[in-house]
Amino acid sequence: MKTVTWASAIAAAATLLLSPAAIAQSAITSGWSGEGNVSAGLTTGNTETTDLAAGLKLERDLGAWKFKGALNAEYGETDSAQTRNRWGLAAQADRDLSERYYAYGRGSFEQDEFSAFDSRAFLGVGAGVHLIKGDATSWSVEAGPGFRWDELSNGVKEESVAFRGASAFKHAFNEAVTLSNDTEITYAEVSTQVINALALTAKLSEALAARVSFEVRHDTDVLPGREKTDTATRFSLVYGF
Repeated sequence: MKTVTWASAIAAAATLLLSPAAIAQSAITSGWSGEGNVSAGLTTGNTETTDLAAGLKLERDLGAWKFKGALNAEYGETDSAQTRNRWGLAAQADRDLSERYYAYGRGSFEQDEFSAFDSRAFLGVGAGVHLIKGDATSWSVEAGPGFRWDELSNGVKEESVAFRGASAFKHAFNEAVTLSNDTEITYAEVSTQVINALALTAKLSEALAARVSFEVRHDTDVLPGREKTDTATRFSLVYGF
């Protein structure tokens, strides 16, 4: 029952994310920009695998204040057994201090049944700088302290002071093709988490685009029997608004 529910939920989310009419008519997107994406993979034969993922990113620019949020979900099966079940959300508010510098507050939550951590949450503040702010290329870095709550896969809960650093790089080769690389490092006493996502996006139309991405997620300290590093390579369809 759980498998059907997750698959149905992701399929429904994908339909919503890729429906221009639904997004245009939705009240929550009024004044917001962003993108929705969906990817799916299926193999059959000696091994049957299913891989589904959907995501939504939102941004709103109010001059000195900027708001952004992200929601994502991933589900996978191998020979009818779950191998991936992750979802997460994040929200951030930026306040410009000058043309280059800004301060921010951020919160995030993630749940993952197949990693060393069943769930983790972060709340923090910090400062950032736009190292490059051009028409074709942009690069921003930010860092600051916070607090992290971790629930390990063995049920143990940990709370600790944390420090987060992040980098967001984007380069447009032309009007149709864009390369991006986002890195996030969160240090906490129980483990340091490193996430890097590299993506190449090519426009298919004014609103639709195709994307190939490679993501690495690494934890420095995990329980015995758990892998420190997870990777995911995906081909996605993206709808921008």
